Amino acid sequence: MTEPLLSIRGVTAYYGAIAALKGVDVDVGEGEIVTLIGANGAGKSTLMMTIFGAPQARDGAIVYDGQDITRTPTHKIAQLKIAQSPEGRRIFPRMSVVENLKMGAAVTGYAHYDADLQRMFEIFPRLKERANQRGGTLSGGEQQMLAIARALMSRPRLLMLDEPSLGLAPLIAKQIFAVIAELNRTEGLTVFLVEQNAYHALKLAHRGYVMVNGRITLSGAGRELLEREEVRAAYLEGGR
Repeated sequence: MTEPLLSIRGVTAYYGAIAALKGVDVDVGEGEIVTLIGANGAGKSTLMMTIFGAPQARDGAIVYDGQDITRTPTHKIAQLKIAQSPEGRRIFPRMSVVENLKMGAAVTGYAHYDADLQRMFEIFPRLKERANQRGGTLSGGEQQMLAIARALMSRPRLLMLDEPSLGLAPLIAKQIFAVIAELNRTEGLTVFLVEQNAYHALKLAHRGYVMVNGRITLSGAGRELLEREEVRAAYLEGGR
């Protein structure tokens, strides 16, 4: 891999006196889908939030596109063509679908707003049908589509997705993963994916990391990790 778009080196993060991340090293190359899998409470979401500066890393370095962003404020990071679709979706429930998408575009300005809005409706036709509906009245799958589309409205180089399949019916989750794969294949979008559904995540990803108790314990090509006995036993329902 050439110089990674995102490089995380020796990163620690704390909640009070509790170490949530313990010297984490992760690389995400331009045009890659990289996934981070692990059990609940392993520190996966904390790593996502630490990249965005909340909480800030206590030790180590986070470098994006050659720039050290370890101490950069969250709102400045959002302007660097990094977008996040957080765990739990966190859409604006009282706003309409279109208003939610407009909030996503606000980060980088509205120069391409109309074209980008139409593009989101092509990627997620269901959102077009629900354009004027309040976000809070959408189904779980539709809300996840909206959260991803809102992130894409800022035209990111790096899309960070935290548990996009959480709580979704298997068919809807499959559709979400298919969209991620298509965006990567056709547009070269770089994706860093945190996901509990290890099977789908590792099938989708070029490379993967396994996190246990705030540490990276394994890394490798997605398909290779899928075949590893310890991964299958721990994360794939006893060897799916």
